[in-house]
Amino acid sequence: MTDTFRVAFVCVQNAGRSQMSTAFAEREVAERGLEDSVEVVTGGTHPADHVHPEVVDIMGELDIDLSDRVPREVTDEELNECDLVATMGCSTLELDADVEVRDWALEDPDGQDADAVREIREEIRGLVAEIFDDIEARLDAPA
Repeated sequence: MTDTFRVAFVCVQNAGRSQMSTAFAEREVAERGLEDSVEVVTGGTHPADHVHPEVVDIMGELDIDLSDRVPREVTDEELNECDLVATMGCSTLELDADVEVRDWALEDPDGQDADAVREIREEIRGLVAEIFDDIEARLDAPA
């Protein structure tokens, strides 16, 4: 592992689940004071043109503004430089054996009603917090 722990959140379109995950991860980094030791990466294998509007609305309820986010493509090469990659239940990635992959079986929020998107959001919030508990434990462990 390098000096910086790299964690990625990936889905096909990078327009819903991985955007919510990334926003929660950025909040965890700030709240836990990990700015100098954790890098957050996000992307999709076939990115959409924009973040799903229902995701923007539901995250806005928590004062997290995703309206200016743009889905981006992520490559296997970029992800192979990560320590941990969380996929959203739609992974077709083929990464090096050194990269830990956690595949979350999450519903796609695209086109879902507000209550369904809130439920997905809360599941993601919990999963991201668990990942950051693990990351902190690894960073605190003696080398």
